[in-house]
Amino acid sequence: MANPEVVVSSCNFHEEENRCRFKQRTSVSEELLLEDQMRRKLKFFFMNPCEKFWARGRKPWKLAIQILKIIMVTIQYLQLRNISVGNHAYENKGTEQSAMAICQHFYKQGTICPGNDTFDIDPEIETECFFVEPDEPFHIGTLEENKLNLTLDFHRLLTVDIQFKLKAINLQTVRHHELPDCYDFTLTIIFDNKAHSGRIKIRLDNDIAIRECKDWHVSGSIQKNTHYMMIFDAFVILTCLTSLILCVRSVIRGLQLQQEFVNFFLLHYKQEVSVSDQMEFVNGWYIMIIISDILTIIGSILKMEIQAKSLTSYDVCSILLGTSTMLVWLGVIRYLGFFQKYNLLILTLQAALPNVIRFCCCAAMIYLGYCFCGWIVLGPYHDKFRSLNMVSECLFSLINGDDMFATFAKMQQKSYLVWLFSRIYLYTFISLFIYMILSLFIALITDTYETIKHYQENGFPETELRTFISECKDLPNSGKYRLDDDPPVSLFCCCKK
Repeated sequence: MANPEVVVSSCNFHEEENRCRFKQRTSVSEELLLEDQMRRKLKFFFMNPCEKFWARGRKPWKLAIQILKIIMVTIQYLQLRNISVGNHAYENKGTEQSAMAICQHFYKQGTICPGNDTFDIDPEIETECFFVEPDEPFHIGTLEENKLNLTLDFHRLLTVDIQFKLKAINLQTVRHHELPDCYDFTLTIIFDNKAHSGRIKIRLDNDIAIRECKDWHVSGSIQKNTHYMMIFDAFVILTCLTSLILCVRSVIRGLQLQQEFVNFFLLHYKQEVSVSDQMEFVNGWYIMIIISDILTIIGSILKMEIQAKSLTSYDVCSILLGTSTMLVWLGVIRYLGFFQKYNLLILTLQAALPNVIRFCCCAAMIYLGYCFCGWIVLGPYHDKFRSLNMVSECLFSLINGDDMFATFAKMQQKSYLVWLFSRIYLYTFISLFIYMILSLFIALITDTYETIKHYQENGFPETELRTFISECKDLPNSGKYRLDDDPPVSLFCCCKK
């Protein structure tokens, strides 16, 4: 009886061993299957639109929408024409026209004797105004008879303001089948004597307000054409909103795939994915397109409000639409980057950007040091160094070789020490930035360009992510990337293998 029991137990042992081996083979095959699926998923994610079409039959809708946006946004921005109004009139208040106000602001009381180095000033500021009617005849008589008499005490004078209002109608829009606009111009001429330096600065301020004309009549179909423009703007908003949704969805899917790959790599290889590999899932082009769509939508809404005579924010609207138009055109570079001959510029910029930012941060410290030094020392002696903003603009012009002789020549020679310092200051700045910093900056870009060009000829260095994906040898048209709900590939697509 013992022998059969031994035989039975031996059989049970072999069956368990075979079962364990089968389970191990099954688990290994499942793991390999999961790896293949992950590789295909990653390879499909990094395909270009044409390859994705051949892989799953997905139409390149984002590419088509971006091309449509270029045309529509550019046309929309061209509709913001410059305003040039030729018919002006004074503002009417009832039966009378608005008067021109002349006001002077001065210290309440003051006696200044520069010859004796004495002064007596009351810093309280007073304002004295009088008004001039547009139709009032100008009569020159004695000081007592003249109503336009204005006595200026330059020792106490701070500013003189001349303010008047004009109204105008922009009739040039009629030629473009739009309703004319009525404008209110508030003009202020300011004579500034706050510095008491012997020079009075003159400044002109012009505030514009747009409003709907009170009584108008235009024959033709202008109102209908305005409605067409509003419909066009609404279609632009709808197109940008579609692009925004598609790009946001792509960004979210990229982040989800990033997290899935990180978990997969940690589970199967017991390794963490590097930050550079994780950042490849974040598409910066989509983020730029999202910003462009948001700016276009806001700008289009403002444009519609301007056409409806509800707002006058021409500057804000033009900045939004202008910036969005620039970003839309820049976004097309992404699709040119899928071709190797056009991709050299993009790869060079991407590779050089981190080094360029670090280099610019170091150069900015030197630049700001020269800015503050020039502002403090040369400000009282040179017109181009009066303010920190003017100093920055002057030095930036010198870096580009502009206006060098005038900067040297306009330096006042009242103080020989300051004049000598200005020469040392300018010569060292020009030599340092043009011959050293600017040359190093160009060399940094050139070195990156040569590196990228070498990589294109001999192959780019493989990262862990790219090495993992490269093990998938399936071509886009192999049919292994297709899902059950994917549409069939159309032979009429513009994309070619």
